[in-house]
Amino acid sequence: MTFQKGDYVLLEYTVIDKDDNKVVETTIEDKAREAGIYRPDEVYEPRLIILGETKLFEPLEQAIINSSEGQEVTVEVPPDKAFGQRDPAKVRIISIREFYRYGKLPKVGDLVEVNNQQARVVSITGGRVTLDFNHPLAGKTLIVTAKVVKKLETTEEKIKYLIKQYIPRLELDKVSVELSQDGSTVTIKLPIETLFMENIGTLRARIADEIGNRITSVKKVLFVDEIELKREAETKAEEKQAETKPESQQTQQSSQ
Repeated sequence: MTFQKGDYVLLEYTVIDKDDNKVVETTIEDKAREAGIYRPDEVYEPRLIILGETKLFEPLEQAIINSSEGQEVTVEVPPDKAFGQRDPAKVRIISIREFYRYGKLPKVGDLVEVNNQQARVVSITGGRVTLDFNHPLAGKTLIVTAKVVKKLETTEEKIKYLIKQYIPRLELDKVSVELSQDGSTVTIKLPIETLFMENIGTLRARIADEIGNRITSVKKVLFVDEIELKREAETKAEEKQAETKPESQQTQQSSQ
């Protein structure tokens, strides 16, 4: 069964620079570690892709649409279909004093922002800094191996993964999503720990906006905070009950 534009899928992929056969991006933790590009702050898992809407390399999107769930595809993406050809005009030299204004001393290899554009520091010589504003993969032919691990079928599933785009480390089994009978209202319960996240109010507003834009039948998004209260006496009773359990039962539970 092939896919079509508008489908919500979870995509696992690895991108390789064809010239040196090095992995430059992957959603698979083991591959990231093997390639030496693992980052502790990265969440390694299949990514939500909305076919026809999420920006993908055209050859990759076409291969995915013609594939089926669980089928691995490999495509070669030339520079003009990836990040374009390298443009020598995008390599510029500026005075290092430009960085001193912001109290920063650049190092070769750093990614810096200049006039709202990102650049890589190529060299620093005699008070001059050479910056490359080309994309790091400009001029590269890429080999992409990908697989749709799951197609999301229900609106509730789709909403959960839309939420996860804004809270990547969210455990989805702790998220409750309920639609009203007519589908116009969605009620969301997030884990209590999200209340302590920085800018959670802003994140909720952006999540609601995303849901409204993606799922046009939804007119209202409700966030419900549910906090289970435990009295001191209840806590002590639970602790006492655990202490008085037969030793064999405790051993059996700990081994499970």
